[in-house]
This record gives sequence, C-alpha cells and structure tokens, in this order.
Amino acid sequence: MSLLIFCCRILPVLAILIGVDSSLALEPSKDAQQSSYQLMTRENQAMQDDPNLNPAMFWVMDGHSLWKEKTGKKNMACASCHGDSGQKMAGVAVQFPKVQKGKLQTLEGQINQCRTSKQEASALAYESKELLALTTFVATQSKGLPIAIQETSQNKKDLLQGRQFFNERMGQLNLSCAQCHQDRAGLKLGGSLIPQGHPNAYPIYRIEWQTMGSLQRRLRNCMSGVRAKQFEYGSQEMAQLELFLMWRARGMPLETPGVRP
Repeated sequence: MSLLIFCCRILPVLAILIGVDSSLALEPSKDAQQSSYQLMTRENQAMQDDPNLNPAMFWVMDGHSLWKEKTGKKNMACASCHGDSGQKMAGVAVQFPKVQKGKLQTLEGQINQCRTSKQEASALAYESKELLALTTFVATQSKGLPIAIQETSQNKKDLLQGRQFFNERMGQLNLSCAQCHQDRAGLKLGGSLIPQGHPNAYPIYRIEWQTMGSLQRRLRNCMSGVRAKQFEYGSQEMAQLELFLMWRARGMPLETPGVRP
C-alpha cells in the first residue's frame, strides 16, 4: 500500500478519534441529502424495494391486525377512529416528532398516548413487537411522502436542544453525531461508508439485528459505541434529538419500511 493511500484511509479515522480539525480530512459535499439506501448493495436495496422480500412487511401485517383489534376498557380499536385501512394516516408520520398539548411527542409516544387516553389501555413498551408493528404500519402509510418538519414557535426550543445534542461531544471517546454523519459522511470507517445519518426509513429491519428496530434503538447504539450514557427510551432528550434529525432530513421521502445492513 502506498503512503498516499494509507494516509487517505487513516487520517479521517485519526481525526475522529483525537478531535483534529475537520479541515484535515477530505470532506465530501454536504449540499445534497443522501439516504443510506444509496450506500447499500443492490441485493439489500432489492430486499427493501420488493414487498415479497422485505422482512419488515411481517411487522406491517401484524400492525394492521393490531390496528383493527379492540382493546382497553373502552373496547376500541385504532380503526374505530381512523378507519380499517389506515389510509387516513397518510402524511402523519412525516410530521413527527411534533408538539401535542404542550409536549414534544414522537410517533411511538403518540400511539401510546392514544392507547392510554382514548382506549384506556396500557402503554406498549418501547421496542416491543406490538409498538414496532403499529409504528411501522402507521409510518408505511406515508411512504414516499416528503418529511415535513418545520421550525415553529412551538418546537423551536426543542429543536435547538436537539441540534445541540447532535453537535456536542459525548462519552469516553469524546465524539459527536456531527463528526461522523456530517463532517465525514461519505468517507470510510472500518471498511464501511459513513452515512449522513438521516432517519427517513425508520422503523427499519436491520440485518445485523435480525429484527425491526426504532430510531431510538439506533441512537442508543451510537451512544453506546462512543461509551456515553444512553438517553432513555421515550425521554424528552430522545424526542428532541429525533426532532432535529427529522428536521435535518426535511424534504426527503419516507422509505418506511426500510431495510439496512
């Protein structure tokens, strides 16, 4: 291996690990948004594109069954208010997280809010099969629609906090989300291309997990990777970071149900 090739490969990694100014790395253009779908192999892209190959469709089907299932003290189903097909949910997922009754709410949080207040049923645990299935089913109704998060007077404070979480260093490795997914997107780390980190396909079926997972699970994985204290599932901090990421991806089409390596 030539010295030039060695330097091109190792300098971005060293810059991340020791905090060298990003100008020392060969930075890609940040003008164009890029889904991590575009970084996958053709085989994995085909798995996402074909409903007969996409394993996430099992969660979509389970979600549709749960959607029509009556539950809680009110003996009501989601379909009782929103219709059996779920088509009335088109355009909903691309607006979350959003402020509802003075509180920033993720899509998962809104589903649980409806369960506890409208159905008088118990909230579903984060990463449970049921909550992932319902969230995936609802999000799939907005597939292909552009993410529509905008800064408003209601969400401005939360959006600023989410931006701060994205940019501040954390953990024993003293890294930020931005150092990988903004400053060095498109470069390689550990032999893999670094994605821009857009959340436009969640919930996703991740081949590494062999199951569906939420954006919050992926964020907690990253926090663990830099040896930082993880935000709790359903926490305000997690919702604020998710809000910023969705705002950052505004205009990108929703891909749910996504597949990732």
